[in-house]
Amino acid sequence: MSAADLKKSREILFAKFPPGQVPEAAGDLQRLDEVEIEPQYEKRSLGVAYDLQSHTLKELDEHLIDKGYHLDNTLMSKLTRALIYYVEETQLHNLGAPEKLLKRSSQDAYVQAWEHHPHGDHDDTPPEWREYK
Repeated sequence: MSAADLKKSREILFAKFPPGQVPEAAGDLQRLDEVEIEPQYEKRSLGVAYDLQSHTLKELDEHLIDKGYHLDNTLMSKLTRALIYYVEETQLHNLGAPEKLLKRSSQDAYVQAWEHHPHGDHDDTPPEWREYK
């Protein structure tokens, strides 16, 4: 995974009520290290950019909710957030996981199975049964 894959740009949408959350939330998130904020007042949202190894969208959202902000709770927003949370969690998990060489390891398994399997003209059937008519 490259450094560009770890740099995330997301949008946090706020509910219509209470009004005026965007500037306050922008000020609140700017206090965090390694988070870039771009308020988008007409869309009631904040553009946030962060490194995945420092922050996740879930962490930023929970920070805002703990401070009393109300995020947009439409179905589309909830689904989008859930997908992003899952993807980021998976990427972080994969950063710590060793790389697996699936092709080579599965090939070895087939070679070992073939070596232990009797092959050729070997037949365990007794000769008298083979000749039975």
